[in-house]
Amino acid sequence: MSASPAVRTVPTADLSAAELDRLRTFLDSAYAGRFGDDDWSHALGGVHVLATVDGEPAGHAAVVVRQLIVGAATLRTGFVEAVATDAALRRRGVGTAVMAEVERLVRGGFELGALAASEDGAALYARRGWLRWAGQTAALTPDGIVDSPDEAVFVLPTPATPVPLDTAVRLVCDWRRGDLW
Repeated sequence: MSASPAVRTVPTADLSAAELDRLRTFLDSAYAGRFGDDDWSHALGGVHVLATVDGEPAGHAAVVVRQLIVGAATLRTGFVEAVATDAALRRRGVGTAVMAEVERLVRGGFELGALAASEDGAALYARRGWLRWAGQTAALTPDGIVDSPDEAVFVLPTPATPVPLDTAVRLVCDWRRGDLW
């Protein structure tokens, strides 16, 4: 990497069709073909954190609004989607730069931050102070609340978190098509 990543934050609405196409191509590549249409849909409508190195896409994350239920409290949550780093630039500070901006957005505008982590990403989030959810995870679906075991969900308390978080209680996400978390 010849330069530090340049990071910018932009709402989906401010990205041109060409920029959205370039972003989708980047995410398809970063996820090695495992980034589907539902994943793409989940990443839209919020704020994108875009990292470039020498003008080329290097990293991405989106922060979208979701409602999570923690015990009896429903929290306005900055949910982090489509976190990706170019394979050639991994472990060179791109993910750290993207997550620093994500965390600024989450802490400044939400009651809670949350994300579903891959095995590769879990260590990064833990190092950055995100808490692994130890309790049961579930989703509010058209058929009621359905357990979603084996999810690697991490949360980030914010200054606006209204309750002390007990990561051992059940965490319920709102409904959406595709992956619930």
